[in-house]
Amino acid sequence: MQKHVIRLNEADNVLIAAEQLMPGDRVEDVEVRGLVPAGHKLAARAIAAGSPVYRYGQAIGVASCDIQAGQHVHVHNLHMVDLHREYEFCRRKRDCPVDPGRDVFMGLRRPDGRVATRNYIGILTTVNCSATVARAVADHFRRDINPAALRDYPQVDGVVALTHATGCGMASQGEAIDTLRRTLAGYARHANFHSILLIGLGCETNQISGVMAAGELREGPQLHAYSIQDAGGTGKAVAQGVARIRDMLPAANAVRRELVSASHLVVGLQCGGSDGYSGITANPALGAAVDRLVRAGGTAILSETPEIYGAEHLLTQRAASREVGEKLVARIEWWKDYCVRNHAEMNNNPSAGNKAGGLTTILEKSLGAVAKAGTTNLNDVLCYAEPVRARGLVFMDSPGFDPVSATGQVASGANLICFTTGRGSAYGCMPAPSLKLSTNNACWERQGEDIDLNCGTIVTGQDTVEGLGEKIYRLILETASGTPSKSELHGYGQNEFAPWQMGATV
Repeated sequence: MQKHVIRLNEADNVLIAAEQLMPGDRVEDVEVRGLVPAGHKLAARAIAAGSPVYRYGQAIGVASCDIQAGQHVHVHNLHMVDLHREYEFCRRKRDCPVDPGRDVFMGLRRPDGRVATRNYIGILTTVNCSATVARAVADHFRRDINPAALRDYPQVDGVVALTHATGCGMASQGEAIDTLRRTLAGYARHANFHSILLIGLGCETNQISGVMAAGELREGPQLHAYSIQDAGGTGKAVAQGVARIRDMLPAANAVRRELVSASHLVVGLQCGGSDGYSGITANPALGAAVDRLVRAGGTAILSETPEIYGAEHLLTQRAASREVGEKLVARIEWWKDYCVRNHAEMNNNPSAGNKAGGLTTILEKSLGAVAKAGTTNLNDVLCYAEPVRARGLVFMDSPGFDPVSATGQVASGANLICFTTGRGSAYGCMPAPSLKLSTNNACWERQGEDIDLNCGTIVTGQDTVEGLGEKIYRLILETASGTPSKSELHGYGQNEFAPWQMGATV
């Protein structure tokens, strides 16, 4: 019986199962030898031990034993090798016409000219010790348990506390505290926050004064800061926070949405719970949406450095300059050293869920992950949580763990997140709305209450990559205009705040 498979490139020696294959099934001119789950690979022809295995026209590893045509190709017979890549800086660089007036959305213009997609009041903490007070202040303004608190402020999306697990037991100088302070400052400045309350304990390593100095922040009507110790204890600190938020509410409620250019959008690109379909459906469709955003003058942030490893040459070839390409390679080299220092390896990623979904090596995962970035030039490379300064496609260094990566993207200025998933994801990222895109129909049918758009219809032929790219782009504009995403409806976004913890805890 002839079954549906996908050949991604003529150079590939594997096919992708578009449905579960059974022994004896026929695909192209090959008889299937054994069970091959949907989304997994099978050999299109015999592959000798030690020979490269190709997907997307790129090597994703080598055969660890002889593989017969029709056999399942996965962790049992394919292993990772560190293959040489030709970076060919700027070889595929090309002009991309930009028209900032071509597309619009209903945004919130701030006095300094920045544009927001949401209108929150935020509570940040210098240290884990002030997390309980911050949560208590935010809980006072929850519409579900105290509706009267925000009844007169319908233009305020909410009061949210973003707490974390560090801020003390760390060096007072160096990479770890610099990264934390840069992250907190990025949130304090974020356009989606009308105003900010920063709460410390008082004796922590990460002092309020240090955060303010590092981020060049100043107290004023829209930024208040105090410590629990100076307030006189927990109860008094909570009461002070509630009073300060009440003072902020009238000004926050005075803002109104207006028609603005899509060039004000900064979209963070994420993939989590990836599977064998990610690089075929949702990721390239998101890439098509990114191309539209860039043509409209907007910005997209690709991240998750360990998840572009082995595919970084596809980005260096699109670098706007050799300097940009070299910055990306430098981040890859940093990660190689980081893994050695921590007795890890890049191929520790993919996760168990990724492998169950059909991905075998980090090389294979990375080649699918970079498809989110579309086809335009790579215009800049940033450190984690560093402010975005260039338009178009940029890269921000981060781990592959989605909450940590997305937290950095928002700190860099992302005012919306697009998140592809094959295994299923339940995630939000306040104050930026997060859109979920499923890679396959089964994920959509199983977890549709968390998914905003299904891209599995590409496999079944009901949609094309370009067609879904247009749908995703229109969904981005609609969500940026105020339509809540499913993660927002479920209340996700506060607990998922996760700054990158670097260095030793002492």
